[in-house]
Amino acid sequence: MTFHAPPKTQAPMNALPTYSARDLTEGGDLAQIVLDTQTYTLRITRAGKLILTK
Repeated sequence: MTFHAPPKTQAPMNALPTYSARDLTEGGDLAQIVLDTQTYTLRITRAGKLILTK
């Protein structure tokens, strides 16, 4: 006998908070994001990619 779990439901994409990386960096290429006691750096590369580092 095999058991299959029901598929996990996900929130629709438009229900998720959405932020513009350009707004977060205020037109620059760096922003700091704080999660609890940790600070992360969000960087927009010259190629338009995002890098998040601790």
